[in-house]
Amino acid sequence: MRVGVLGATGRMGQATCRAVLATDDLELVAAVARSSGVGRGLRDLVPEAPADLLVGESLSDLVAAEAEVVVDFSRPEATMAAVEGLLPDGIHLVSGTTGLPTAALDQLAAVAGKADHGNAVWAPNFALGAALAMHFATIAARWYPAAEVIELHHQGKVDAPSGTAIRTASAIAAARAAGSAEAPAGKESVAGVRGGEVDGVRVHSVRLPGLVAHQEVLFGGQGEVLTLRHDSLDRASFMPGVLLAVREVTTRTGLTVGLEPLLGLA
Repeated sequence: MRVGVLGATGRMGQATCRAVLATDDLELVAAVARSSGVGRGLRDLVPEAPADLLVGESLSDLVAAEAEVVVDFSRPEATMAAVEGLLPDGIHLVSGTTGLPTAALDQLAAVAGKADHGNAVWAPNFALGAALAMHFATIAARWYPAAEVIELHHQGKVDAPSGTAIRTASAIAAARAAGSAEAPAGKESVAGVRGGEVDGVRVHSVRLPGLVAHQEVLFGGQGEVLTLRHDSLDRASFMPGVLLAVREVTTRTGLTVGLEPLLGLA
C-alpha cells in the first residue's frame, strides 16, 4: 500500500516515516510539510528514507505520488485542507491531529466515505495502552463516584488539555450511572488550581520538558483510590496503532473515531 505523510518533518511525522519504511507491506511514497525542510531530502531527517524522496509542501505532492493512504500529524488547518483536498480523490486519511474543533470532526464525518471518497480514522492517541486505559476508565466510572484526569505532555504540545484527556473525561461522564454527579469542588483560593472541567470531570494539564505523553485517571471511592496510568516514553509507542489504522482504514467506510473500534473495544 502506498503511504504519504503530512507533517512529515515533525517528531510524529518522522516517527511515522520510519515505521512505514520498516514494514514489508507499506511503501512510503511522499512526505509533505508546511515549511520546515521543504525541498530537502527526507533522508536528512530520516536516514532510512530513499535518497530521491524530497519533502514536498502541498497536498498536490501527495496526489501526484499516488498515495493511497495519508497519515496526518499536522495542525488543524492543514488537517481540514487535507479533508477537502484528499478524501474527494479517494485517498484515505489517518489523522492524529488534536485541537480540532467539534465542527471539524463533523465535517470530516460528512466528507469521509461518500461515493468515491476516501475513508478516515481520527484518534487523539494512537498508543494501544492509551486506548485500553480509556476503555478501563469507562468501566471504573460506573462504580466510583468521583474521578479526575491528569495529563502530562512535553512543553511543545500546543493544545491543553490534550485530546486524549478530553475524550477520557467525556467517556467517564457518559458511562456514569444516570443522575450521578460528583460533589462540588469547593472554593478555590487560587483561580484555576482545581483544573478545568470537561462534562463535569476535572482535568489538569502539565507541560514540562522531558515528558512525552502521560495520563493518570484517579477514581475515588469509600476508603480507596483506583489509579489508571499510561506512559508513552517514546514516540515509537504510537506507531503500532498508526500502522494498524493505515491497514484498516481502507475497509472501514466513513469516519472511525479512536482506536477502540480497531481493537474490538467499541
